Amino acid sequence: MTNPNLPPALYLPTGPVSATTDGGTGANVELRRTPDGRVALVAFTALDRLVDCCGEHQPWIMVNTEHLPRIHQVNPYDVIVLDSELPVELRHRARV
Repeated sequence: MTNPNLPPALYLPTGPVSATTDGGTGANVELRRTPDGRVALVAFTALDRLVDCCGEHQPWIMVNTEHLPRIHQVNPYDVIVLDSELPVELRHRARV
């Protein structure tokens, strides 16, 4: 069951594309550690919020919240953090 307080879709920051277990390729969802040691899925409720909080070079995917259990199965997390600003030093930079 999906949390009813979440919007129908979320924007998730991703890292480099890599091989999947089924032989294809896919995006790696970026997880962060919270100050208390939990693993957080950082998610954004709108694309402009992701860009504002992570920078314009942040790769991302849009996921329907009904598919969050699949994300959790592949990338286990303890908590979902919404619309949280990423420190500038951790942001993706433009490829040169």
